[in-house]
Amino acid sequence: MTSDDEPSTLPRRQLGRFLREARDSCGFSMDRAAHLVELSKTALHRIETGGVKKLRIRDIRALCEVYEVTSDDTERAVELAKQAQVSSWYTAFGGLYSDATFNMYVGLAASARKLIAYHEIVLGLVQTADYARALISAFYSDSSHEDIERRVELRLKRQTIITRKADPVKLELLLHESALHRVIGGPRVMATQLRHLAEVGKLPNVSLRVQPFTSGCSRGLLHGPFVILDFGVDAKARPVEPSLVYLEGAGRPDFYMENGDDVRRYYEIASAVRDTALNETQTRDLLRRAARSYEA
Repeated sequence: MTSDDEPSTLPRRQLGRFLREARDSCGFSMDRAAHLVELSKTALHRIETGGVKKLRIRDIRALCEVYEVTSDDTERAVELAKQAQVSSWYTAFGGLYSDATFNMYVGLAASARKLIAYHEIVLGLVQTADYARALISAFYSDSSHEDIERRVELRLKRQTIITRKADPVKLELLLHESALHRVIGGPRVMATQLRHLAEVGKLPNVSLRVQPFTSGCSRGLLHGPFVILDFGVDAKARPVEPSLVYLEGAGRPDFYMENGDDVRRYYEIASAVRDTALNETQTRDLLRRAARSYEA
């Protein structure tokens, strides 16, 4: 949790995660890496766990050099270290982290144990290639065909966090019924997407429920789409990391809320939406009916 005048822990946590993964990919032990950059093992451990409030840029550059990190990713790591000094009750990240090689949300989602999402279009983690292509093409209308295809490929790769066999992320998706009727890419694309959702909803780690129009104006509608990232607990039932709330910026910087009161409020919103949603079986039936309507 952070107060209004306390630097956010989010950039430190993401930087630590990035450096830890870079070290692991090189096969370095913590002792070896710390020795190479002239840090104590304790100091490196604190950096990797987000426990250092005043990060030294030279240490970050030295670690990136030892791990043979690309120059672009090194600069992004340095920018995270600078962001860690910013005091605010939320952390906003803009275009810097929209680059697929160092996407803040993607890194956080891959490290989470559970995602609770409320959306009014189909969530990226469960999109088909054609649905994703139609959305990305509309948003990046000036991009080349090659760039669009690269973004589609990356989006599909990210979905492995919920489909992998080993320890997949748990996903609870609360989808508003409007997503079933907002035509993205045409009837054929929509029919395929809705049938895909019905199948994804049968995965043991996925809970997919639609909030119908008949639920009226629930709290979820008043607050818009969001994703809660839960990082699970350790062997002593203590949170591994505090939960976060991700709010997509839609043209503005993305927001990552860390404050405990804000996170609890979004858990309450998710509960309110859940109380008005169809159950999983009813949801799959509705998805299939909607798919058939596009095939008629």
